[in-house]
Amino acid sequence: MKLIFLGPPGAGKGTLAGIAVDMLKTPHISTGNIFRAAVSAQSELGRKVKAILDAGKLVDDETTIALVRERLAREDARAGYILDGFPRTIPQAEALASFSAVDRVVNFDIPDVSVVERLSGRLVCRACGFNFHAVSNPPAKAGVCNHCGGEVYTRDDDKPAAIEKRLQVYREQTAPLIDYYRARGLLLDIDARPAAEEVGRIFRKALGI
Repeated sequence: MKLIFLGPPGAGKGTLAGIAVDMLKTPHISTGNIFRAAVSAQSELGRKVKAILDAGKLVDDETTIALVRERLAREDARAGYILDGFPRTIPQAEALASFSAVDRVVNFDIPDVSVVERLSGRLVCRACGFNFHAVSNPPAKAGVCNHCGGEVYTRDDDKPAAIEKRLQVYREQTAPLIDYYRARGLLLDIDARPAAEEVGRIFRKALGI
């Protein structure tokens, strides 16, 4: 099954992707991971991405699309995938449609107040990227990841002012994709407010897994 996960920062897309990977046995593909892998591999595109990021700029649509297309062509993604963080804009969605047909677009719906509550307490492992929460799911040992022993920290973009800015960018750039995919009969709305396990159950039922 080929899926796109939509939703504002803090909707739990990454957490649910981890659950969905176990259900569907397909890779979770995020643009952040693609960028890091390309830079690490020192491919031609990777060197281009590194230069862009080193300059403090956003990776342009053309480069992002090329990297995603390259990633989806790999053997493990041919039967299915979960795309997280791509597409972010209508032009990216149109480009994706030219080389891969998605089955469903899952929109994790959550109000802004819940996003701020979640993200302001979020803690992330620097090594494996696992998400904790200072209140609802803290690491067993403060500052240390339960899974890999990496350092757990608070990202700069999880501070309240930064969260508001991220939500504004999401509403302006990415939220229009909701109407775009709804008009094409591909959108599936999921209430992202409950705990991850409950959202996973709703997700499974909605997709008939």
